[in-house]
Amino acid sequence: MKIILRKDFESLGHVGDMVEVKNGYAINFLIPRKIAYTASKGNVRALEEEKKNLVRKSQQELTTAEESAAEMEKVSVTIPVQVGEEDKIFGTVTTQMIADALKEKNFEIDKRKIEIDEQIKTLGIYSVNVKLHPRVSAKIKVWVVRE
Repeated sequence: MKIILRKDFESLGHVGDMVEVKNGYAINFLIPRKIAYTASKGNVRALEEEKKNLVRKSQQELTTAEESAAEMEKVSVTIPVQVGEEDKIFGTVTTQMIADALKEKNFEIDKRKIEIDEQIKTLGIYSVNVKLHPRVSAKIKVWVVRE
């Protein structure tokens, strides 16, 4: 059965590709999950419209992410922690702590989008990467200070 992919699918191809698959796979898996259409003239036209909307939406998301990154580059967050001897932190500074500090500065960021290069176990100033979009990231300064 010939189908047209609506979404990128690892084993089959990319959006808009026309591929041949077994009938059962298409009818029972791909079509109900809206991963593919059956290959007909009407569905080809519908897919073209979807592609245009997808391009427009992704461009809008990219622009928004770039604007947020520019604002976020100006921000630095302070995280107060308890320390022991020789200014060592009890535990480490986590991505959740950084996400909470960013939330106080009116940036709603998921903790999974924050990337810490090395574990933060001492007081100091650290640079942390925040992935806002697959092509856009921002660097913020994290000040780890004594509580």
